[in-house]
Amino acid sequence: MRIAVLDDDPSQTDLVCQVLTSSGHTCHPFQSGKEILNQLRRESYDMLVLDWQVPDLSGPEVLRWVRDKLPRTIPVLFITSRSGEDDIVEGLAAGADDYMIKPIRRSELVARVQALLRRAYPIQNSSEQIVFNDYLFETRSGRLTLAGKPIEITQKEFDLALLFFRNLGRPLSRAYILEAVWSRDVDIPSRTMDTHVSRVRSKLQLRPENGYRLAPVYSYGYRLEQLTG
Repeated sequence: MRIAVLDDDPSQTDLVCQVLTSSGHTCHPFQSGKEILNQLRRESYDMLVLDWQVPDLSGPEVLRWVRDKLPRTIPVLFITSRSGEDDIVEGLAAGADDYMIKPIRRSELVARVQALLRRAYPIQNSSEQIVFNDYLFETRSGRLTLAGKPIEITQKEFDLALLFFRNLGRPLSRAYILEAVWSRDVDIPSRTMDTHVSRVRSKLQLRPENGYRLAPVYSYGYRLEQLTG
């Protein structure tokens, strides 16, 4: 999972990112509220970890923007040195899913993050068979069928197709797709991703006449849309 972490104390972001990276996640640290908002306008993240007090924008101000502009499903964890009941209530009222009091404990951070991710993305943690209308993804075998007929597909194409369906209607940046499907192999040529997207579109028949549109988002990435009517 891609997790953005906001704290004006570099030692704090270093600690949080070290813990999250050791748990298998990709961590992106930010030291100011304006910096993280600028990045959130351009990039997709699966979860946010926000400090309450940052110099330019407060954690609650960042969170209100997030809840107004981004999908409601994105979990947000507050990390704060303010332990008063009123402060905690304010954070939760602003839209936080959970909170931790500094100094953080590593094992507790991992447990809370994993719990929030399980709740936000249950389909990615539980099911070996994932169904989207006529498409059936079998995650263990990497097998994909359309209306009961198997589709000849590589593992990378399977992963890419499943990523699009899990984020139906949501624009995904090229960087997000790269990390999600190709993991740490960030040196792949740009055309490799485009070729895979083209193959997924063709093999899965993701065309408007079949109710779907897999289209590029200019200067950003791709989006799979389900068409109605």
